[in-house]
Amino acid sequence: MLHRPGGAGPVEATVIRVNDRISIPDAELRLTFSRSAGPGGQNVNKVATRVTLRFDLAGSAALSEAEKRRIAEKLATRIGKDGVLRVVAQEHRTQAANIEAARARFAELLRQALKRRAARIPTSVPVSVQARRFEEKRRRTLRKRDRSAPRSWDE
Repeated sequence: MLHRPGGAGPVEATVIRVNDRISIPDAELRLTFSRSAGPGGQNVNKVATRVTLRFDLAGSAALSEAEKRRIAEKLATRIGKDGVLRVVAQEHRTQAANIEAARARFAELLRQALKRRAARIPTSVPVSVQARRFEEKRRRTLRKRDRSAPRSWDE
């Protein structure tokens, strides 16, 4: 059971829905709080509103090995040497709002990392386009030849 910031009472454990098949349970996430550099007036110096969400990618039971490899490849710059993905949120004045922002950003990062790119279907250049290009080359050649110095009859 989680506790709401500020002692407002317990919160039931939830999951983060990444897509139709994947849900990350809260038990696999670690939240730490620190003082924020963002908005908050005098609160900035007193209240720990900045949220750092940590997710141990290698130790996750919610993801398959293939999904872990794909995420590690796509999010390599966000994953430390210890294999932990970090997401930081400090744009809001309250800890609760920053928790939600970090969770939403985390879900979106995983969603984008797991998205498959459509395979590129190679196409050929149409004959009309090739003909137009060669005709333009021929015109350019003639134009440049006409600009050059005239040849003498002696050559």
